[in-house]
Amino acid sequence: MADSRLEEIRNIRLQKLAKLRSLGIDPYPSKYSQVSISVSSARQKHGKSVSTVGRLWRWRQHGQVIFADLRDATGEIQLMFAKNKLADKFDLLQYFDVGDFLGVSGEIITTQAGEITIDIAYFELLAKTLRPIPNEWDGLKDVEERYRKKYLDLLLNSEIKTKFELRTKIISSIRKYLDTKGFLEVETPTLQPIYGGGFAKPFITHHEVLGSDFYLRISDEMYLKRLIVGGFEKVYEITKVFRNEGVDHDHNPEFTMFEAMIAFQDYQYGMDMIEEIFEYAAKKVLGTTQINYQGLAMDVKRPWKRYSYVGAIKEFCHLNPLDWQTTEEAKIAISKLEIPKEKLKLLNKLNKIGEIIAFVFEEAVEEKLVQPTIIYNYPIEISPLAKKCPDPRFTQRFEMFAFGSELGNNYTELNDPLDLYQRFIEEKKREKAGFEEAHQTDYDYLEAIEHGFPPTCGIAIGIDRMVMLFTNTPIIKEVILFPTLRPFSSSKTHSP
Repeated sequence: MADSRLEEIRNIRLQKLAKLRSLGIDPYPSKYSQVSISVSSARQKHGKSVSTVGRLWRWRQHGQVIFADLRDATGEIQLMFAKNKLADKFDLLQYFDVGDFLGVSGEIITTQAGEITIDIAYFELLAKTLRPIPNEWDGLKDVEERYRKKYLDLLLNSEIKTKFELRTKIISSIRKYLDTKGFLEVETPTLQPIYGGGFAKPFITHHEVLGSDFYLRISDEMYLKRLIVGGFEKVYEITKVFRNEGVDHDHNPEFTMFEAMIAFQDYQYGMDMIEEIFEYAAKKVLGTTQINYQGLAMDVKRPWKRYSYVGAIKEFCHLNPLDWQTTEEAKIAISKLEIPKEKLKLLNKLNKIGEIIAFVFEEAVEEKLVQPTIIYNYPIEISPLAKKCPDPRFTQRFEMFAFGSELGNNYTELNDPLDLYQRFIEEKKREKAGFEEAHQTDYDYLEAIEHGFPPTCGIAIGIDRMVMLFTNTPIIKEVILFPTLRPFSSSKTHSP
């Protein structure tokens, strides 16, 4: 709708608002004066008088009778305003518009057309709208406008609303599962003096009173592990984390992460638990473990397919990284793969075989992991916080994948403070070599685990990507109520 037309409609509604006030009607009362029930409940009360509230959704006038639809969170019902029943109050309806909130009372009847209807005996304006709701059939066509005006998208698209209801149920199901396992939900700092728990560039802020820079957390992992040192044995958090990185179909700078720490267990236990969480949540929320994702049949029922990191490269690239003796030999082998030349240039910055193995996996394997899959035993060069495998080139770390995207990072926690200190030294070298996302040296955490850190498994799930899988959604912005967008600037402002 053109801006001039929108402004014209708004001005007309402002005039109606002024008229209502001049008649002594409060267009924004604090509450409805009657006791009300939901629309869905009202529909079941045939022949009885009911009172309900909602938003006017459609408006059809036929002489001395006006039909409208009222919508709340549970459904819709037709309203019938008859002039011979409402007397002088009928004239007030000329100041109402689609989108206004009303409280209504009347008898539930069925019209000749078979429509369940409230025969209105009383109505009350609860909130006057100044801007029109877009046409329900046309909706919001511009994708960015849908993201910026999510409130309208939710009003106009029931599928979108259902998707976010499912998101809430998924998170609730995870909590219920963890309750059965004796976990304690905790809260850790969003502002951190040292960021850690992943490879990511942070958002930086400054605390004026303390005179110090802080970082929005990229993970809550380092604090959950401090709680294990402090005597807790099963803790978790579902929280927002922030990473100052690119935006694409499965990345948003602000996203929701589930992380947990389990004392006296290792990553094998973690693999089983991750599978159990997905299976439990699917059964609770969807009623089945079978999922249709973009036309592809999937099943999150355990056990999932599992490959070692090297095994996956063998399977999908027909290369054996264990045969590589030098970085040059590795780079020559990789150059024969179908990887874009621009990306192959990144190999020039890599000087360790473990880093090169990771490059192959990320560029040539990840996108092929479409079915729910677990990949384990990651190179030590990219796993600074994970305990070593018997083969010290690899660590007890695993990630799970579906639709070609990583769903979470997990490992047996490195609890040897001397080994961890050496890993931090290696990360510092990587940072100096230009790797901006290198893990920071957290001396406070090192001191904490020197007091004793038991064998521990850490697990994590990217909630947004889990919701993408469960709701057949290929774009992460579609499962985040208010995704991160470039600030919208407009010189045009409105004042009532």
